[in-house]
Amino acid sequence: MAESSSLRIAVIGAGPGGYAAAFLAADLGMNVTLIDPELNPGGVCLYRGCIPSKALLHVAKLIEESQQAKNWGIDFPRPNIDLARLRTWKESVVKKLTGGLGILSKQRKVEYLQGRAAFENSTTLRVNKADNTQTSLSFDRIIIATGSRPAIIPALKIDSPRLMDSTGALNLEDVPGSLLVVGGGYIGLELGSVYAALGTRITVVEMLPGLLPGADRDLVVPLHKRLENMFETILLNTTVASLKEEKTGIRATFEGKDIKDDQRERVFDRVLVSVGRKPNSEIPGIEKTQVRINARGFIEVNQQLQTADPSIYSIGDVVGEPMLAHKASHEGRTAVEAIAGHKVAFEPNAIPAVVFTDPEVAWAGLTETQAEKENREVKVAKFPWGASGRAMTLDRPDGTTKLIIDPQTERVLGVGIVGAGAGELIAEGVLAIEMAALAKDIALTIHPHPTLSETVMEAAEVFFGTSTHVFRPKRG
Repeated sequence: MAESSSLRIAVIGAGPGGYAAAFLAADLGMNVTLIDPELNPGGVCLYRGCIPSKALLHVAKLIEESQQAKNWGIDFPRPNIDLARLRTWKESVVKKLTGGLGILSKQRKVEYLQGRAAFENSTTLRVNKADNTQTSLSFDRIIIATGSRPAIIPALKIDSPRLMDSTGALNLEDVPGSLLVVGGGYIGLELGSVYAALGTRITVVEMLPGLLPGADRDLVVPLHKRLENMFETILLNTTVASLKEEKTGIRATFEGKDIKDDQRERVFDRVLVSVGRKPNSEIPGIEKTQVRINARGFIEVNQQLQTADPSIYSIGDVVGEPMLAHKASHEGRTAVEAIAGHKVAFEPNAIPAVVFTDPEVAWAGLTETQAEKENREVKVAKFPWGASGRAMTLDRPDGTTKLIIDPQTERVLGVGIVGAGAGELIAEGVLAIEMAALAKDIALTIHPHPTLSETVMEAAEVFFGTSTHVFRPKRG
């Protein structure tokens, strides 16, 4: 530890990966400089991504529940939406969290430089600070945590204030009458859900046969059904051939085998392009180092997150998928421990993915789709939420909890959940996979009643044919 405490570390990028790395390095006694263009740490996730989108999704869920309450004999009037106050509240959440991270930086004696970094060599950075001054600083180790940005389809890039990426959509400048969402992934569906709840007519276009291509189809079905009621149109196997600015909006032309003639062209008030993200690996001066960038723009690293340059490490979105904040945070901590000389490697058995739509979709570890592609023998145990007392009291029986289990060892290899609060429930699945838990371990673990967490336990019981709330006739 004496050696690591004398190290001078720079972290470029103060998102969830960058600030997690900087804070741990400071906790281990290193001298740390954290560099980012924003006033405080937080990165895209806190300023323009995870946090503001979840704040707005909470509002959308509240609106949806107020409408669903009619089923329970409670009739709310249609909500009056004050966009200015909604924006102020969303921004206050961001300000509190990023301000708190600024305080934590000072408490840890992390030197925070607001600015942009460029490499002069493998151990020296030139920082163009926000006050228009420059400084050059040398370090023993540098961690690149520059994240990613929304991807743009060149053919759809037009100069129009009506064309938005995820950042623009979160600004909530207005509630458009109609919105075209290009891309049926998690960003498009989450933001589409927000605008639909606010009163916008939503059309989603996805080039593949189904929404959320990375998830198992049985997890997507309940969400697709609910979105069909929320959205005006969902077009699968469809691409946007062109966008054209007109006086009344943006005219979109669609192509696809399932497109009807009356669907080939439409004018929308706004268009949101959400077709993925690109790594921010174009750091000035990086060519002066030994860092290698692959054909897709990702920085190449080993299991310790070290690049081809021994002095430089890299973490988060810029090193590869999945592009998730929690992955970046764990990579950041692994990189710092490696720098400190600890025997570590980033090799998780499960990285949870959560789509914060309504219902939420979450999965971790081996998926059923993966198992089929790999021709891997597995057993799938499902518990339907229609048999869950808690789900029924919430009037949300549209969920499913499933376990992917090795038939020989009975080890839990994967977990998938669709339903209200699935994102909160998936952590038990991640722990089970990481701890090499058996289905019997989960089945014998007493879960509180009545809760949605019981569905995980009962899915394990389904595997053994002993679920209390699912009858399986004995084979004769």
